[in-house]
Formats: sequence, structure tokens, C-alpha cells
Amino acid sequence: MEENKHIISLLVSNKPGVLIRIALVFSRRAYNIDSLVVSESNSPDFSRMTITATGNRKTLVQIIKQLNKLVDVVHAIDNTDKSIIKRELALMKIRCDADKRADLLMLINACKGAAVDIGEKTMSFEVSGPPDKIDAIKKIFEPYGILEIVRTGATLMARGDEGTA
Repeated sequence: MEENKHIISLLVSNKPGVLIRIALVFSRRAYNIDSLVVSESNSPDFSRMTITATGNRKTLVQIIKQLNKLVDVVHAIDNTDKSIIKRELALMKIRCDADKRADLLMLINACKGAAVDIGEKTMSFEVSGPPDKIDAIKKIFEPYGILEIVRTGATLMARGDEGTA
């Protein structure tokens, strides 16, 4: 079966142990979680989760059904084929000697990024956008020597008047 990336949103109770129960549903089905973002919602009683996972669609349907049966899950929805706003934040640290600093700052600015730390031999910057934009920016800076990269994983929001599931 063909494996694809899927993006799942969940609204869950803000209680200890919820995350492990959700991760176990994926683990029991041998479904890999590529990224997981958990944040507060507009109510202190609930949290939002965005899970990017790789696997086949048939198994994902079963996972969504199992997630929706968990007591602490208000709802779990596959957003893979929906029109959503999807963003990710990345911090990158690159090699940067003083003679390259101005050129790298212009390149970071062209990528709509922002320098967040400048050292003697390194520069750290942040960029945000859809995951494919982050991938493209990573490729642009690879020749300069990426020393470290940290990515948040995807977050999502419904477009227009529709509420985020």
C-alpha cells in the first residue's frame, strides 16, 4: 500500500496522560508520527493537537475512529485533503564568517526570515511558512553549512469562517 503524509487535528481534554494514549493508538497500528504539536486552545480545559504522520490511508481511517473513541478526545479529523492554512517555524544556525554576514542577512531577508542571533562564526535565524517553503529554504542554506536546525512541526487552521476542527 502507498504511504503518504497525513495531517490530523485533535481537540482533547487538557489532562495528564492524554498524549501517551493518543501516541499508543498510532504505535499499535505501526503508524509513524513525523511531528506533533500541542498547544492551548481558547479554553483552558482543552488543548489542540496537530499530528503529521506517514502511512496508508486505510490504516489512518482506523486510527481516526479509535482516536474518536478515546474519552479525552473531543474530536479527531484528517485534514489531508482539506483547504487549510498550514505553517511551521524553523530556527537555523549556519556558519557565518564576518565577510559573508551582509550577504547572508540579505538572503535571510529575501526568504522573509529574521536573524535572531549573530556570533563571531555563526548566525541563527527564524523562518516560518508552509513546510515545503521551510524545506526549500533549508536547501538554499545547505551550501553555507547548516550547523543546527529545529522545526516546530506543522500547525493548522481552517480557512475563512469555518472553525478549526
